[in-house]
Amino acid sequence: MPWATSATTSAELVDPLAMLPKVAAEMHEARLDLQLRHGVDPDVAGEGDLRLSPHLVVAYTVEGLTGPLDLDVPVRFVGPSTAGRAEDLAGFPWDRLEGDGPKVLVSLGTLNAEVSGRFWAAAAEVFAEHPAWTGVFVAPEELVPGPPANVVVRDRVPQLAVLAKVDAVVTHAGHNTTCEALAEGLPLVVAPIRDDQPVVADQAVRAGAAVRVKFARVRAESLGAAIEQALADDDLRAAAARLREELAAAGGPPVAATALESLLPS
Repeated sequence: MPWATSATTSAELVDPLAMLPKVAAEMHEARLDLQLRHGVDPDVAGEGDLRLSPHLVVAYTVEGLTGPLDLDVPVRFVGPSTAGRAEDLAGFPWDRLEGDGPKVLVSLGTLNAEVSGRFWAAAAEVFAEHPAWTGVFVAPEELVPGPPANVVVRDRVPQLAVLAKVDAVVTHAGHNTTCEALAEGLPLVVAPIRDDQPVVADQAVRAGAAVRVKFARVRAESLGAAIEQALADDDLRAAAARLREELAAAGGPPVAATALESLLPS
């Protein structure tokens, strides 16, 4: 029976554990055990890679980010799945994003609050030193006590709508935020924390659309310099614009649906 893999992060496509063979072997054994526990025939389970269907891999990214792939399975790049997403726009202070100065979204994802206090302190210091900037910090309010007057702090924002109004994004390089920001042609400052984020960050940097900073050792000076570069560097903005065009051309959910339907018997 034909089946497809949904590659929700581009890290799955580039063998991030190639330099860690023992870890790669442990992950392979875990995937094999998962299949056997659910009744998959051992001969079938031992073939290939559960993450990479031999029939179709739907990838929510583009080759401009991953680079050329060394895979012997069919990959369909479709870009981010954002079409039709409903967002609650009420309650956000949209008037704060109407001024002439640079506007920056700063988001470290929903699962990193317990390790991000130092980063938010540095970010607040940066924006206090740049009163012409406007920052939107997606963070628990207790992590940004007494924010500068030019910073909006919310634990949740309508991200797609905010991205349409800002000039740059500071992110942990989560795959969703990275692709959604680049789909708007926005240059990035990436501060990866864990999981697939270092891989996604490296992809964005290699594509020329991002500046990387060290999350664990971040200082206001280096973070501020990175944001200044993201706002002013024409090469970064041009690379982000190229990726915006490629992501738009990928087609999104309709193209993914068509690819999946192609697996059905005629």
